Amino acid sequence: MKFQPDHLEGVNAISRHEPQRLWVNATEWRHSVLVPVRGEPQSWPVTRFEDLAEEHFRQLLALKPELVIFGSGPRLRFAKPALLRPLIQAGIGVETMDTPAACRTYNVLASEGRVVTAALLLEAT
Repeated sequence: MKFQPDHLEGVNAISRHEPQRLWVNATEWRHSVLVPVRGEPQSWPVTRFEDLAEEHFRQLLALKPELVIFGSGPRLRFAKPALLRPLIQAGIGVETMDTPAACRTYNVLASEGRVVTAALLLEAT
């Protein structure tokens, strides 16, 4: 489904999401991705929720977000608190939702000028 315009001035926007892919600034992604509000989206090397590890969340620290929107895949699942430790210790907020909701929420927060990063899990089939 298409969410909103393909471009938000000066920030990354998630323009479309489907179960196995999504588009950031009109670029298609077929695997998990980190989407900072500014700067280049990055591949996120996790293919299944069950494979999440602390190092996956530690990768977000380099993007310096105030808030991380974690899209847990096609349904809402919460990562173990120990996995989020690097973010919590750095004072970075984490909100968890299914990936479609995370895409929508990220766009709203980005359009408001928030320093947000989306960590979006697209599970391999």
